[in-house]
Amino acid sequence: MRILITGGAGFLGSHLCDRLIAQGHDVIVLDNLFTGRKENISHLFSNPRFEFVRHDVIDPFKFEVDQIYNLACPASPPHYQYNPIKTTKTSVMGAINCLGLAKRLKARVFQASTSEVYGDPEVHPQREDYWGHVNPIGKRSCYDEGKRCAETLFFDYHRENKVDIRVIRIFNTYGPRMLPNDGRVVSNFIVQAIKGEDITVYGDGQQTRSFCYVDDLVEGFIRFMNQNEFVGPLNCGNPGEFTMLELAETVLKLVGGRSKIVHKELPSDDPKQRQPDITLAKKYLDGWTPQVPLEVGLERTIAYFRTQVG
Repeated sequence: MRILITGGAGFLGSHLCDRLIAQGHDVIVLDNLFTGRKENISHLFSNPRFEFVRHDVIDPFKFEVDQIYNLACPASPPHYQYNPIKTTKTSVMGAINCLGLAKRLKARVFQASTSEVYGDPEVHPQREDYWGHVNPIGKRSCYDEGKRCAETLFFDYHRENKVDIRVIRIFNTYGPRMLPNDGRVVSNFIVQAIKGEDITVYGDGQQTRSFCYVDDLVEGFIRFMNQNEFVGPLNCGNPGEFTMLELAETVLKLVGGRSKIVHKELPSDDPKQRQPDITLAKKYLDGWTPQVPLEVGLERTIAYFRTQVG
């Protein structure tokens, strides 16, 4: 197949490129390189099955493809809060442009949504039928509500225009090619430990997250895109739950050094709990479950960051 990946030079997108090209597909990456990096995909430039186009998903585009993966959007708080209006436009107008193309081509289109659509959840773990507890006017709202609106658009195009959609909700994912400065907890802790700086834990450190290694997530993407039973939304992540303090201590143990754990004030609208219910993923993705244990994935991620952080 010919497959378009918007945001394909980013952390997740570049790993998806590797997998799809290894499977024999032709891949076109569309990316404006705001948070994506050419280094993530440079090893593919000489591959005849690969094409890179520098373009902003907000602006219309045309390609002849069989499938579209819409991954375009900054996904870490410092990056999506840097230009919040642009973040909302990327989610909403990017979705409209991908859906319009899919409608014209009769192509299947995939939306990378997020666990942030659940906000600071009052239900734990989070199931796909939970509508969420989201602040619509906070600093994180540009991302949370942008992704919620994108989901709305996908399902309206599906109902009104019979567009063949797949909507996935991604929970915390980590691995090589994360940006060292992306402000996410795994990269923050690893970079601070490698540099010998204090490891910053916000609040009391008892808030929880569930961490999925990137290879497991990409496997879920491809299985979801290529099954015909369910359009979504579908949670994709690792249900193993860890407190921020446990994660900090694990990173310290693996990196070594003399970093200390220090506590700072909790940011506004920071969710206290985040854990996916992956019952539907197991059902529709041929028994898919994450395979990479946290310590194994962290070791691989730490090895990558040692090449990035001086």
